[in-house]
Amino acid sequence: MSDSVTIIDNRTGKQIECPVLTGKYGAPVIDTSRLYKELGVFTLDPGFGTTASCKSAITYLDGDEGILLHRGYPIEQLAEKSTYTELCYLLLNGELPDQNQMADFEHDLKMHSMTHEHLSRFYNGYRYDAHPMSIMSGVFAAIASYYHDATDIRNPEHRLMTAKRVIGKIPNVAAKCYRHASGLPFVYPDNSRDYVENFMYMMFSWPSEEYKPSPVALRALDLLFILHADHEQNASTSTVRLAASAEANPFACVAAGICTLWGKAHGGANEAVINMLTEIERPENIPKYIARAKDKDDPFRLMGFGHRVYKNYDPRARIIQQAVYDLMDEMNLNQPMFEIAMELEKIALNDEYFIERKLYPNVDFYSGLIYQALRIPTEMFTVMFAMARSAGWIAQWMELMEDPDFRIGRPRQLYTGQEKRDYVQIKDR
Repeated sequence: MSDSVTIIDNRTGKQIECPVLTGKYGAPVIDTSRLYKELGVFTLDPGFGTTASCKSAITYLDGDEGILLHRGYPIEQLAEKSTYTELCYLLLNGELPDQNQMADFEHDLKMHSMTHEHLSRFYNGYRYDAHPMSIMSGVFAAIASYYHDATDIRNPEHRLMTAKRVIGKIPNVAAKCYRHASGLPFVYPDNSRDYVENFMYMMFSWPSEEYKPSPVALRALDLLFILHADHEQNASTSTVRLAASAEANPFACVAAGICTLWGKAHGGANEAVINMLTEIERPENIPKYIARAKDKDDPFRLMGFGHRVYKNYDPRARIIQQAVYDLMDEMNLNQPMFEIAMELEKIALNDEYFIERKLYPNVDFYSGLIYQALRIPTEMFTVMFAMARSAGWIAQWMELMEDPDFRIGRPRQLYTGQEKRDYVQIKDR
């Protein structure tokens, strides 16, 4: 007999056998899909912290052990040996490409790097100081109107084409968000450059000058994209899947993910880290802020420490921490801010308060330092995150479209409102 959990309703004496499903890794999952039909009850799990919303073969993370795998490959190996575009191929297809497959994939991304010229007018509808995440979400929703064939979600070729369009176009959109805010002319993609270099070219080049980005900067940005590409069923990914379950246009699904990522508790954390380091101002001020973080009556908290899932050191943080050290001189990192960050990390990692609560530095603690070194404005940090995460979002979308258990998402609730009552005319109230 397969493993199961018996749930007994003590009110009625009824019981139900719920199968226990075991994945490749991770905690077993209790299948409660028959719970309402058999016992007439639902489960309550605020924040879905103990609920598996889907089956997925894309990404696995173990928060207790600090493990992150993409299609079975450890993030440490991918960060050291792979590239972002190769990781995109891996997320979409499940296997690493050979040389011909990689060349074809990168060619296809370049062929889809342009956006419709009419779309360039869309940016002018935003104020010069509009947050770039607002612009990005609006533009991506607008792209849906140009690709009606993307709604044919049952066609595998259309799904793959849509994935390439999303990954290929998002650097163009992200760069235009920056250029619009800066009052600079838009720059068309240059297909002689690879993915990351092309993005930097669209961001920072001038029409009157040749643009040659630093190889060190390109590798640093590629590394950040790898580390942010996918992270299992987080808030924005779950939003993309939920929107997709309604068979929404995939570009609209990505726009929904962008809006969710914009939240300061999700993708906005690296921006909050830089703001915190700026507020601390000098290393000698750190003890005061450490004390404030410990004070439960003080709303201040240290940004970039701790994680909803990782209860060990975030493996991405270890990778990017070393990159920050290695690139500090070559990338002209903000020296005072870097010193504050390193001293803050040192104190926090040796303080019992943070050790007991497992508040280790996460990837957001370091990524902002590198973005800042690349001259990327703070308000663009979350845009960079969205650009990288688009690969994971669209891979998750493709997986859902192929799921034999596909159905529209419909969470339940515990109603705590008024009992049924009769309407009273306004003159009688």
